[in-house]
Amino acid sequence: MTDFIIGKYNFWIYIVLMMIGFYAMIGKKNLIKKIIGMNIFQTAIILFYVSTAYKKGSASLPIIEHAHAHGEHVSHAIETSYYINPLPHVLMLTAIVVMVATLGVALAIVLKIYRRYNTLEEDEIIKAIK
Repeated sequence: MTDFIIGKYNFWIYIVLMMIGFYAMIGKKNLIKKIIGMNIFQTAIILFYVSTAYKKGSASLPIIEHAHAHGEHVSHAIETSYYINPLPHVLMLTAIVVMVATLGVALAIVLKIYRRYNTLEEDEIIKAIK
């Protein structure tokens, strides 16, 4: 059992990061702290997906190798078990762009809220709206 826990330490780190982010989004009343929690949560998910592409014993990207043997073009099949999967990395690049855009929009909205209500505390904003 301890080998399973120690052997999967990276997944435990992602779970802890996700729970910290989730707690900040749900438990904190300050809007900036909620945004920071959202970013921690998103980062944990991105790290998780990137780590799923890793294969033990493989350290190369799947690039088709072409060789020239004695003036003729030789192409051979790729053994996929030797290569990591690049798809999660590509998808997470898109997720990083979305995360940065979400952060920018969230900060812009928080700035407008602060200018209108002179506070970033959720309770005070709700009280001022009523």
